[in-house]
Amino acid sequence: MRLTRKRLCSFFIALYCLFSLYAAYHVFFGGRRGAPAATFRVLRKGAAPARAWRGREQSSLESEEWNPWEGDEKNEEEHRVKTSLQILNKSTKGKTDHTIQIWGKAAIGLYLWEHIFEGLLDPTDVTAQWREGKSIVGRTQYSFITGSSVVPGYFSIDVDNVVLVLNGREKSKAFYATQWLVYAQNLVQMKKLRHLAVVLLGNEQCDNDWISQFLKRNGGFVELLFIIYDSPWINGMDVFQWPLGVATYRNFPVVEASWSMLHDKRPYICNFLGTVYKNSSRQTLMDILKQDGNNKLCWVSAREQSAWSAPSPPALCSEASAVEHSLVAASRNK
Repeated sequence: MRLTRKRLCSFFIALYCLFSLYAAYHVFFGGRRGAPAATFRVLRKGAAPARAWRGREQSSLESEEWNPWEGDEKNEEEHRVKTSLQILNKSTKGKTDHTIQIWGKAAIGLYLWEHIFEGLLDPTDVTAQWREGKSIVGRTQYSFITGSSVVPGYFSIDVDNVVLVLNGREKSKAFYATQWLVYAQNLVQMKKLRHLAVVLLGNEQCDNDWISQFLKRNGGFVELLFIIYDSPWINGMDVFQWPLGVATYRNFPVVEASWSMLHDKRPYICNFLGTVYKNSSRQTLMDILKQDGNNKLCWVSAREQSAWSAPSPPALCSEASAVEHSLVAASRNK
């Protein structure tokens, strides 16, 4: 009797060990292999759909490009990227190597801060005379100030690096912007500022010569210039082209970068959403897009207006010329 009990216990122990080994093998090595089969068994309830699915499944399995775990791998990669960014933010939290202040004296400054840096402003009232915000990107701390109370000589300066956002589209605006540049020049000479960059809303007729004397390559102090609209000065070294952005006063939402936005192939090489006035550079832009089927390369949504009397700007100095150059480059790469 005792011998029979020992054999029975040994049998159950051996059976338990075998079952444990099988379960471990199934969990660690058979998870992916069993997923398609399980799905296939569920779909087998209907005969006709099952046969159609088997045909599609077989043809898909025979294709070398098909990957049944592509969605899972994409989600895992996206999760790893988000985790890496979180780790970076935690590791650099409270540790900054550089401090940069942005002085926003043009509406494009709001586009820079709210849409590119995705920063917040206090107070939120757009009519406030003084608005400010802070943001940390990597190991650099950025701060932003704007409003009618931001006047040369009437606010404290406790940074060495400044980005000055100016409007130079018209002569009156350029005169006001020059006063800011003279003020910044005095700060550099007094060693209160070390580095200065300018984001400039340029002139569509390329009448930007007034700022050339302030560029460092011409003996001035502006190390970097980011200019809106096309310009023959752009060289990718100290003068760069800058996007016009969006009309912030129309309350366009801030679009957060997504995985597909950063990694998927873009269906268009350019896009335009705005008002088109007659005899303006935007009208020239529309004419260019209609040539040789270029409008199929770009996404366009235009609103026509007739109230405009300014002459068409010359080549190399307008919104249209920059798009024309892109279209020519794209056609050459086909």
